[in-house]
Amino acid sequence: MNKESAAALKGKKKQILENWMANQLKDAALRDDLMSVSELQQQSEEFLSTLLKAFASPNAEDTDSAGYESIHDILSEISITRARQGFSPRETSAYILSLKEVLSQVLEDRFKDETAILYREIISMNKIMDSLSLVTMETYIKGREEVILRQTNEMSEISTPVIRVWEGILALPIIGTLDSARTQVVMEALLEEIVATGSRIAILDISGVPTVDSLVAQHLIKTVSAARLMGAECIISGIRAEIAQTIVHLGIDLTNIYTKATLASALKMSFSMLSIQVSKAAQNGPVGSKQNFGF
Repeated sequence: MNKESAAALKGKKKQILENWMANQLKDAALRDDLMSVSELQQQSEEFLSTLLKAFASPNAEDTDSAGYESIHDILSEISITRARQGFSPRETSAYILSLKEVLSQVLEDRFKDETAILYREIISMNKIMDSLSLVTMETYIKGREEVILRQTNEMSEISTPVIRVWEGILALPIIGTLDSARTQVVMEALLEEIVATGSRIAILDISGVPTVDSLVAQHLIKTVSAARLMGAECIISGIRAEIAQTIVHLGIDLTNIYTKATLASALKMSFSMLSIQVSKAAQNGPVGSKQNFGF
């Protein structure tokens, strides 16, 4: 981009900003629920001012040059913020592409009688804006990956609650696939709760685990071993018929681990191991009378 084009664009800064804002505001996909018009105006004005300065730099076509460092910083902040706010990739890329249209119109008006120069300057400007658009999308993707990773970690913590079901008895219902990273979360949560409560029994309920293969079984065995080192015995409940068949077919040895078909059976076994007897009031008997519950 030559100096004459940079000067022409700088001289039309106010018009460019107005037309750019008009393009953004008329877009049906504009998310005014995520960003106010005043915020968009301020953001756009800051970016445009910095961009016009970069156009006037010696290496205007090289978007990796020092003249574009501030542009990259602004675009990174915009893209990451939009990724966290929930803007779509289309909405984020439209921010740059809608400006390219306005810049092209200014150059066409300036060089309408000089076709060769106009062609060269439009190509140069498009090259710059397309490169900046790629920077925007790359940063947006990184921002979305950060959001997804944070949400995944939060979901892992939420989906592995350690419940104190009785004095000395903990239950940890596992829902979803059990991989190495999740096993570490499960193990840490369980061991911390064992230490905090001094519990002697921990029930790992896998009713919500879709499939159990050799890898999942190894993760369960590691968790049981870690709990035993802390002085707690583990019972694995939720062993469905298809899971039992799979475990036998794979030759997985769970003979040293207590297993039960249901959480209720595991709880009953826990009471027995701790010599706890649970009673309930007789339904038809006098108030205060007790009836053995069978544990």
